[in-house]
Amino acid sequence: MKFNTLIQNFSKHSFLFQQLVKRDFEHKYKRTSLGMLWSVLSPLLTLLVMRIVFTDFFGRNTPHYTIYLFSGNIVFSYFREATNNGMTSLMNNANVIEKINVPKYLFLLSRNVQAFFNFLLTVLVYFLFCIIDHIDFGWHMLSLVYPVLCLLLLNIGVGLILSAVYIFFRDMTYLYGVFLTLLNYMSAIFYTLDNFSEKVQRLFLLNPVYVIIKYFRMVVIDGHLPSTEYHLLMLGYSCFFVLIGMFMYKKYNHQFVYYL
Repeated sequence: MKFNTLIQNFSKHSFLFQQLVKRDFEHKYKRTSLGMLWSVLSPLLTLLVMRIVFTDFFGRNTPHYTIYLFSGNIVFSYFREATNNGMTSLMNNANVIEKINVPKYLFLLSRNVQAFFNFLLTVLVYFLFCIIDHIDFGWHMLSLVYPVLCLLLLNIGVGLILSAVYIFFRDMTYLYGVFLTLLNYMSAIFYTLDNFSEKVQRLFLLNPVYVIIKYFRMVVIDGHLPSTEYHLLMLGYSCFFVLIGMFMYKKYNHQFVYYL
């Protein structure tokens, strides 16, 4: 799957993509009283619960513990929403795929746009909390664009893989739910790694979601940029999953329609 071909196909079907994004937004908030406000309220309510439950256990000696929690919560929530939606994107659009010959990754990208927009709304509230918590704002905050883009690529890559596997293996939705629970606990969202050995702390870097969460915390709470090696590690994870996802779509693209 060549990059130029992807761009050409995307441009050719741009109108369809816009309609898919519009439909996904309307479907998500259909018959809800608060509509898009739930995109902000949901992570805030989760943050409130975690703040109440974990502060006495983990937050007493952690500076800016609310922002520490919020950093992990918004990143993981975005990852969970984007990849969960991406996993079922092909199956939920089986009726369209069977009738129209369009690039199948458009359905996954449309779900990612919805999740990304929800994430951006949450980020605005996140910055509001940073102001309330007296976090220093400077030019270094602009560097957060980098992990956000890496997270976007990571979500697309993982979504491509999951959506391809889900076509052939429907139990994936249950297995992935268990995996997300494990990943949540292994991403140091509500606890710090200070009491772990240096070797164990390095093992956490095998988790790409934690790598992005830590980047947010280093920039926002600590006020400094990670090393060049850290930037390359994050980009490497994102590119790896995107390439694997593109390979799977290219290899099994013609088989998808027979299993929908």
